[in-house]
Amino acid sequence: MRRFLVALSLWGVCTTLPAQQPTDSITLPDASAETPAPAAEAPAPGETTVGEAGAALADSLLNQRLTEASQQLQKSEQQRMIDSLQKVALERELALLKSNDNQKRRELQERIRQIEVDDSLRQVEKRNRIEAMKQETKGFPVAPFGDTLFYIFTKIGPFTPQERATNINHKIRGLYESGLYKSDDLHAVESESSYDLVYGETIVMSMTDWDALWQEMSKEELAQQYRAEIDEAVLREIKENSLQEMIKRVGEVVLVLVCILLLFFILNKLFRLSGKYIERKLEQKGVALKLKEYEFLSQERLISVSLWLNNAVKTVFFLLSLYLALPIIFSIFKSTRGWANLLLGWILAPVHKIFWSIIDYLPNLFTILVTYLVVRYVVRAVRFMAREIATGKLTITGFHPDWAMPTFNLVRILLYAFMFIVIFPYLPGSGSPVFQGVSVFLGILFSLGSSSAISNAVAGMVITYMRPFRIGDRIKIGEISGDVIEKNLLVTRIRTIKNEEITVPNSSILSGHTINYTTSSAHIGLVLHATVTIGYDVPWKNVHQALIDAALRTDRVLKEPAPFVLQTGLEDFYVSYQINAYTANAHQQARTYSGLFQNIQDVFNERGIEILSPHYRAQRDGNMTTIPADYLPKEYQAPPFRISHLHEAHPTAPNGRSSEEGPHANGHTPNGTPNPSSEK
Repeated sequence: MRRFLVALSLWGVCTTLPAQQPTDSITLPDASAETPAPAAEAPAPGETTVGEAGAALADSLLNQRLTEASQQLQKSEQQRMIDSLQKVALERELALLKSNDNQKRRELQERIRQIEVDDSLRQVEKRNRIEAMKQETKGFPVAPFGDTLFYIFTKIGPFTPQERATNINHKIRGLYESGLYKSDDLHAVESESSYDLVYGETIVMSMTDWDALWQEMSKEELAQQYRAEIDEAVLREIKENSLQEMIKRVGEVVLVLVCILLLFFILNKLFRLSGKYIERKLEQKGVALKLKEYEFLSQERLISVSLWLNNAVKTVFFLLSLYLALPIIFSIFKSTRGWANLLLGWILAPVHKIFWSIIDYLPNLFTILVTYLVVRYVVRAVRFMAREIATGKLTITGFHPDWAMPTFNLVRILLYAFMFIVIFPYLPGSGSPVFQGVSVFLGILFSLGSSSAISNAVAGMVITYMRPFRIGDRIKIGEISGDVIEKNLLVTRIRTIKNEEITVPNSSILSGHTINYTTSSAHIGLVLHATVTIGYDVPWKNVHQALIDAALRTDRVLKEPAPFVLQTGLEDFYVSYQINAYTANAHQQARTYSGLFQNIQDVFNERGIEILSPHYRAQRDGNMTTIPADYLPKEYQAPPFRISHLHEAHPTAPNGRSSEEGPHANGHTPNGTPNPSSEK
């Protein structure tokens, strides 16, 4: 047994020596078939290009790795054969063992089991090594008639896999072109170190141990498989190019053309009928396409557009039918089948890509949908709480109800921004350079063009939480006075008492001062005030009472707190009196002021107090008083104009004033001298 195992080992070592050159690698393709490179582009003798040097280096490294892997596989195969023979010997020894020697039996069974385990591990390792070699090695197809029969991965001697594949293609085509091919003449013959496929006296190809090892089968099995594939390919090519087959294909082309013409005729009829049906229905109903009150498409236009769409769909069907008919026609002849595959690929490849892209994108789509739904329901919950706070049903200490909706809007923006950040990596194309470039470009545009908008938005948020005014308040911003009708994140809109709507940016409001007339009017009242100037000759108590009575007569002026008068100045010719009155209606200031001024005139006229200052002059002799006639006594007459000597005593006027007193009610003129004229 030991001698047999030693002899088997020596045989395995001998098989690692270089094998004899197979005949199929000796017969090379005709050199004339190769097109020589132009002389101008060919490198000088002895020179190599950078690409050739790199390719040679890559091939050298790959060949070295393949050689090492192949040596490991050969060693594994030799060990497998040795273990197989050893297993046979152990099984024979086990069969001859006496039945009472149980210990020896267990030892033999354990050794057999260990050999089987080692063989299984080697088989797994061999498959892994072959798979690794296949990933690193490029196979060259054997496709003599267009369809690939099998691939060549290994080389024989100095001939690369590509050269072997080219030579095999050339010989298989030679079998077809001879015109005398017979299946029985193609058979596999075992040689010294390979299996050869022979046709007559021509060796079509050879299969070595390397080829068998690569395909994980024996040389004989591989040879029979390749023989069947080559035989089938040659017979199929002969059949497809026979006269009978050509006549059949011409008939198929004629049949396809007739079907296409018939399909065009049917489509034309159907779309003509559909056009008449659409036109008849639209005319009967008399419908028109409207967007609210705007008639987007009248009945005539709607009919024209519908007919145009009908013709467009018909044209699309015609073109699609013709496009799909061309691959059918091209696929009938083998020489044009490549065109058929190309035309179908232009349609099917995008559809296939889109379909599988959608399938692959489904997990990301589900992630986006789940994220959106979660954020949406969170926003709904926040909206519910904001509405409860705004209506006063829910009270939070230190949180005003008018903050509720603005805070909700801010939180909603933040939640949706967070959602976009989360789902952005899952958007299709988010990682592409184009998508990133567009995002950067939009970000730059936004940052450059929205500085004022951002400042207004920030000011709007600050104003919201400062609460300087609310919707409906009467306010004054700078020179603008009116009621607040809208307040958003960017601007505030005010309607003046003249019904003018003025838009004020929030940044301007924040940088200036704001007067709110409504805030205190409902609780302690808004103080309206007006100033009148009366001469020194009228007692101040009379003026105070007259102003208070005038205020009490005015509508929308509160009786409590009571009006009051302030003396704001003692000027050269008059005293300044300021009437202050409370009102709870800040939105009617103009009407209230107008009524107050009217009542001041009426009360002063009733009580004989003339309002002559600050720019009113009157000469009393010969002139009427400034009080309206309705308020004067019936017996009142204008004082006569009299002349007296300078040394005579000044006569006294009927109203008790000297005719030489100044033009004002207090007898003073702006310059302290009498004026003979009367002017207003």
